[in-house]
Amino acid sequence: MVTVKASPRIRDILLTAAVNAVSAPPSTFFYGGQAVLEGVLMRGRSHYAVAARRPDGEIAVRQDILKSRVYTSRAWSRPFLRGVAGLYETLHLGMRALQWSASVQLGEEAELGAGPMRVAMLVALVFALLLFIGAPLLLTSLLRRGHSQSIISVLIEGVIRGAVLLLYLLAIGRIRNIQRLFQYHGAEHKAINCLESGDAVVVANVRPASRLHPRCGTGFLVVVALVSAIVFAPLGLLPTAVRLGCQVVLIPLVAAVSYEVIRGLARIRHSTAGAILLAPVLGTQLLTTREPDDAQIEVAITALDAARSGEGSVGELAVP
Repeated sequence: MVTVKASPRIRDILLTAAVNAVSAPPSTFFYGGQAVLEGVLMRGRSHYAVAARRPDGEIAVRQDILKSRVYTSRAWSRPFLRGVAGLYETLHLGMRALQWSASVQLGEEAELGAGPMRVAMLVALVFALLLFIGAPLLLTSLLRRGHSQSIISVLIEGVIRGAVLLLYLLAIGRIRNIQRLFQYHGAEHKAINCLESGDAVVVANVRPASRLHPRCGTGFLVVVALVSAIVFAPLGLLPTAVRLGCQVVLIPLVAAVSYEVIRGLARIRHSTAGAILLAPVLGTQLLTTREPDDAQIEVAITALDAARSGEGSVGELAVP
């Protein structure tokens, strides 16, 4: 067993996040977001907005209405169904935001079409399935010398899946462009934490806020790794090929359960038990967030303000 001692800096970050989580009042609506290329996506109640820094230093903003029934229908807001809707939202809305932010960086004349983005997302999805389902299954089979048809093997597979996730995040975090993406991820968290604390969302208030947040997608992946080990455990008695197919089919169920767990933890975050249970969720975010500068915080605030307002013309704006 290996024990890793947290540095004073890491302890300070986790303590600040825990204090923020305990003191934050319950919110009537959970704002969420994603980091995109040199920018941030923020999702509001009925609108979403993306803000990205242009190469010339201006902030471009894209605001639009959430039109799909997945966003507007009350049926999709019910427990467990909202987890599937959240997975769809991450893929659909995230792809649109990434496509737009890429066009901001490359210029309108080089605007990317939906086709290439769909191909890129499909490639990324296949890669994720191979890395987080195929690789753990193969490694488990090697460790068990081919005897992978058991519940214990599935549990070992779950541990390997978690380890692969952490190693993957550590590896990509060393890439310079990804580090900037992680800075915008931190800016997104800081802006939402500031909003939920009740303070005015301005750079001076956002800067000291925690870059960790209990509803983060990274924390969601941690919960997914745990929930998948539990959900997939009974499949250990099935033949390997059948088990692999069942795991792929059950991904929406795992996402739905994981989403409810994250929401539940977020709602009890101001309790001691909630803060303790959230510790690994918050700790993993140290790998996918970095401290942003004021210019990046300004972009996150711009996106959040646009998502909150839901007013004015829907389209692309330029903010000095």
